[in-house]
Amino acid sequence: MTRDEQRIAAAEAAAALVEDGMVVGLGTGSTAAHFIDTLIRRVRDEGLRITAIPTSKRSDRQARDGGIRMTNFAAERAIDLTVDGADQILLGRLDLVKGLGGALLREKIVAAASKRLVIIADGSKLVDRLGGLVPIPVEVVEFGWESTAARIEKLGGTPVRRWPENSDQPFRTDGGNYILDCTFGELPDPSGLEQALSYTIGVVESGLFIGMADTALVGTDEGVKRFDKAG
Repeated sequence: MTRDEQRIAAAEAAAALVEDGMVVGLGTGSTAAHFIDTLIRRVRDEGLRITAIPTSKRSDRQARDGGIRMTNFAAERAIDLTVDGADQILLGRLDLVKGLGGALLREKIVAAASKRLVIIADGSKLVDRLGGLVPIPVEVVEFGWESTAARIEKLGGTPVRRWPENSDQPFRTDGGNYILDCTFGELPDPSGLEQALSYTIGVVESGLFIGMADTALVGTDEGVKRFDKAG
């Protein structure tokens, strides 16, 4: 199986968990888009009745165009099930690196409001340690971002402001903030770094999702494997 075929298989397995009447959190990124496509087919072909809260404008647009009924936190305080992708998944604990797609703040808000967070990915995303060659996305406010970057450097990171390809303007999140992609190397203490970043003035949120995922459905050449959080 190609990596994309693995992602599609994981997305289909996650979509099978969705039941009538659920409020569903919709992740962002290429893998989450496969999940949304599968939900659209279930709504259209099976008459599945759900409402959804998206983590980005593009996921909102995809779901609405496909006929999924949307809702928001004014109407719903809790989400039954959120399905999202990840850039890295730590074996055992299921701690995550997310945000290379640029929606980490909204993704974390939705994840925190969810009764269950299921992560879908291809097999390459499973790791023994977070970090390494994958940067940690950190969303920061525009004002004084250079000062914020300097504070992140003192934590041991090398921050680089994200720029879209073929653009003369830096990347902005749906909330209008910048993202600094911060290389730390392998992380011996992801929880400690997440806490340190959360205390850093100018940081809105980081792409470290610690202790939030309940289950990971991972596509492999042998089929979809399920991993549940240890303990």
